[in-house]
This record gives sequence, structure tokens and C-alpha cells, in this order.
Amino acid sequence: MPELLSRRELNKAATRQAITDAALTLLRGKGPGNFTVEDIAETAGISRRTFFNYFGSTEAALASMTHGFLDTALQQFRQRPADEPILESARAALMQLADPMTVAPLAELFTLTHESAQLSRSELEAWDHCTEQIISAARERFAATPGAAVDELYLRSLAGSVISCGKAAMDVWFARCGADLSPESLAILRQLLIDAMGHLGTGFSSPAPTSTTLLKERL
Repeated sequence: MPELLSRRELNKAATRQAITDAALTLLRGKGPGNFTVEDIAETAGISRRTFFNYFGSTEAALASMTHGFLDTALQQFRQRPADEPILESARAALMQLADPMTVAPLAELFTLTHESAQLSRSELEAWDHCTEQIISAARERFAATPGAAVDELYLRSLAGSVISCGKAAMDVWFARCGADLSPESLAILRQLLIDAMGHLGTGFSSPAPTSTTLLKERL
């Protein structure tokens, strides 16, 4: 049973969430690059100093939403059986995020920041951070399997491929759906992420109609 969070930890989590919510609100209203740390602090009802206790920049505050989604997916991955193939675990972890609204913050941030070079760099840094987390999680999986050798090239190739598939899914979704954040559009994004893992798992064999193609045809 997970330990109960202390009141202090709960307060810190609430403050962090208030900052990211404020940053997203300002991004929606003013657009990339048109608001400051002071604006976020005022909207969140905190001091500038408190902001910097949590984030180093406005870009970092926004990128935390991507971190949140990726961290949730990694938590699901770590809960999969130790003897399950890693790519199957990755696909299952994404499928566990059953509610398309789970991907809503990730999707909205992508639509709002894709034309901003500075914010796009922050997003790339978030994905790069996830690459290291995937390597760590996969290393833990090997360590838990008796007799399994840890191949550093395999780990890093795997993590890089998973992240590349995730980015490809985001790009394809945006090309298809644009800024549409309806439940139907988010369902397509979630399925694209799953299908991308499927392509990786089959070694990119000859493509067949994917579930996202069929899903889009029904909408």
C-alpha cells in the first residue's frame, strides 16, 4: 500500500499544479512568448520567489505537463509483469491510459507551442528526459530477470525508438486533426501512440490499415 502523502507534500503538489495551470491559462490567452514569470506568479497567487522554487522558467512550467503524461505512462510500464517483452509492456502501458482525456494536456500543449522554437525546444528536452527514464526502467526490468544480460546499446536503441515513435504519433495526429481537442480527436491520438508502439514491436513490417485509420473513417 502506498504511503500517504504528508500535508506538506500535498501542499507542494497543489502549488506546482497551480503554477502549471496558470501557465497554460496564459498560453491560451496570450500565446507563446507573451507572458512572464511574474504574470504566472500573479495568476497562480504566489510570489516570484515561490515560482522559482519549482521551475526555472516559463518554458519549464509548461513542459511539466509533458513530463506528467510521460511519467504516468512510465508508472504503468513499471507495473507490468517482469517477464513480459518490453515493447509489449510499453504498448500495454499506453492502453492503460484508457481515458482519451488523459492525453488532453499533452495534446493541447503541442497545438499551442508547435510554432514556437523556444517552447518546442523545452518539449524536446521533456522527451529527452523521458528517454533516460525509459532506459532506467528497462534496466530495472533486466535486473529483475535472473540471468538476463544488460546490453547498453539495446537499452538506448530501444528508448530512442520508443520516443521517436511517440513524436511521430504526435506529428501525424496534428497533421490530421489540427487543434481539435474533442474526445474523438484525443481518441485518435491515444490510438496513434499505441499503433506506433505496434509498428515498433513488429519490426516495421509491411504496413496494414491501422486502428486509427479505421477510427478516423468512422468519425
